[in-house]
Amino acid sequence: MSEMIAHLQLGFGVALSLQNIALAFAGCLVGTLIGVLPGVGPIATIAMLLPITFGLDPVGALIMLAGIYYGAQYGGSTTAILVNIPGEATAVVTTLDGHQMAKQGRAGVALGTAALGSFFAGCVATLVIAALGAPLTKLALLFGPAEYFSLMVMGLCFAVVLARGSILKAFCMIMLGLLLSTVGTDLETGQERMTFGFPPLSDGIDFAVLAMGVFGFAEVLRNLENPETRDVVRAKIGRLLPDWNDIKQSIAPVLRGTAIGGTLGILPGNGAVLGPFASYTVEKKLAKDPSRFGRGAIEGVAGPESANNAGAQTAFIPLLTLGIPPNAVMALMVGAMTIHGIIPGPQVMTKNPELFWGMIASMWIGNLMLLIINLPLVGLWVKLLQVPYRLMFPAILIFCCIGIYSVNNQPVDVAFTALFGLFGYILIKLGFEPAPMLLGFVLGKLMEEKLRQALIISRGSFMTFIERPISGGLLAVAVIILVIALLPSISKKRDEVFTE
Repeated sequence: MSEMIAHLQLGFGVALSLQNIALAFAGCLVGTLIGVLPGVGPIATIAMLLPITFGLDPVGALIMLAGIYYGAQYGGSTTAILVNIPGEATAVVTTLDGHQMAKQGRAGVALGTAALGSFFAGCVATLVIAALGAPLTKLALLFGPAEYFSLMVMGLCFAVVLARGSILKAFCMIMLGLLLSTVGTDLETGQERMTFGFPPLSDGIDFAVLAMGVFGFAEVLRNLENPETRDVVRAKIGRLLPDWNDIKQSIAPVLRGTAIGGTLGILPGNGAVLGPFASYTVEKKLAKDPSRFGRGAIEGVAGPESANNAGAQTAFIPLLTLGIPPNAVMALMVGAMTIHGIIPGPQVMTKNPELFWGMIASMWIGNLMLLIINLPLVGLWVKLLQVPYRLMFPAILIFCCIGIYSVNNQPVDVAFTALFGLFGYILIKLGFEPAPMLLGFVLGKLMEEKLRQALIISRGSFMTFIERPISGGLLAVAVIILVIALLPSISKKRDEVFTE
């Protein structure tokens, strides 16, 4: 306990520096803005802002990017309640009861409940990260190359099962991501692979180029295709703080939502997205009168919003302790850490304790900032929601092009980004989810490295992955997950859940 207190003192010492407070505030503000303006999302935003982080120190850069991620979770609820459009995938459930409350003249209460529930869940989840950080890091130090490879295989299997749509399509996207990660020069042999004699591909596909193309450009194209339909609430927002009766109805859902979201957030393969859906289902099943849900039940806002923010925070656990990104946003974080010369994994806590504990402490500060940013600025967010998309998207594209050009000062990068943007748009139209591809791309190089190391140690024997207990156990879990997901009855239920 005393050791954790000492670590947190170190963390707050780092996070409370003037520069890091400013970066946390900037991240939270941008994240909230991105969440409020539907159609951009944290993945595209972080991809766009990666070039800006080059000039910052690693701690400050990651504090800002983390702020954007969990800030977007807060902002997504604002647009879901006021406009009936989820700014973020995790805010989909909030539209069901949040917008109905807004139509009844209780928009302020819905926004206040969402903000307070998210604040509580974020603080609890940050405590969980601080408590689990050291034990998980010690466990991770027992991992060799075989265990790391098996862990990444398990993570990708989770990503396949938890991705929306067809399991086969998700599997294809993972494999495509792994394939794209092998483009470039082989570090061991010096041979060029899949470059087709094109010199700009000799160093491989740039992570920022792929991420910005598939998520930034493709998202713009997809949103321009859809006509604008905004059901902005005309009724008064009203008081922002819930009364005692609202609080009594919200306490249990907030606690349950925090537990559900925090648990699912740790799962690799974007388990955090399932948190709000699971919380809403639980609240509806436990309610004395389930018919209230969908008509303005405050529990339908309090539970999912708490689950949403708890999952967003605990998603950092596998990233910070094991170096394994559980979702596409965390994959971008791995990219940012790699750019700054930091290898994600258990060594981060021992070699960069300022980074590890500084980020954790900044999450507490960020959650408090989000509470301050969200509630007083509701009027501003309502005004922003009236800005037409046709004015926003040209600015987004220009910003993307400037950002991607500034990475390597090569015009070919902008052309590649546009190409990946078109490719990402086609994938979305065909029903393929791009997020598993980005996860496969990020893990691909690391998986190849660990596979080669494990085979060198075992003198070419693939049995090493099964003979080592931890590695064998992880692979067994991966196989069991896939087999269960492919069972006809489970597959049918899975499709029903994602459709709902």
